[in-house]
Amino acid sequence: MWGVSSAAMAGLEGGSEGDKALHLTPDLKHGLAIYRVCEACHMPEGWGLEDGAFPQIAGQHREVLIKQLADIRSGNRDAPTMYPFAIAEEIGGPQSIADVAAYIATLPMNPNNGVGPGDDLAHGAEVYKHHCVKCHGDAGEGVGKEFYPRIHGQHYAYILRQMTWIRDGKRRNANSDMVRQISHFSDKDLQAVSDYVSRLRPPQKDLAPTGWRNPDFR
Repeated sequence: MWGVSSAAMAGLEGGSEGDKALHLTPDLKHGLAIYRVCEACHMPEGWGLEDGAFPQIAGQHREVLIKQLADIRSGNRDAPTMYPFAIAEEIGGPQSIADVAAYIATLPMNPNNGVGPGDDLAHGAEVYKHHCVKCHGDAGEGVGKEFYPRIHGQHYAYILRQMTWIRDGKRRNANSDMVRQISHFSDKDLQAVSDYVSRLRPPQKDLAPTGWRNPDFR
């Protein structure tokens, strides 16, 4: 639901850090070293927080991670909490972006993400079917090469906040098609579809077993 905008794609095509990172061979060992800067907020497992303060990033498409990190570094996406970390010395350019994105993409996803109240799921399913499925897929799997993120298994509170910001014009790097799709959504629509999306399950093979902890941080 919050893929790359046309303007942002133009930035990638212009030889930006993101465009360069997409074409580099990643070094996962170096990616882990960089991720030690990230884990304080996103947690060692990459699962973020259920209250939505920080999203789950584990298992996200590598291309999406590269795009969003590059956008934050370039000022194309407002993320005041993350900005000091995104421009830290450890993340020093395209190779580092490629490395940390590839590491995060290998992490298994949270099997118990935060979900919504569950009181309007039928409406949420209808909204998703008519407005979201074309880009994000039936199961919320997204399309990495098109910069459409995986949204299944994401925390309800984070989805709702991002959708609200996109509708209200507070997220500048949002997909222009999505902005048009949800510009008329009511708060009820946003809450219902966010709740529905939060309950879409990633494939079992992509989920961590219950109780899993990232062995790289033991």
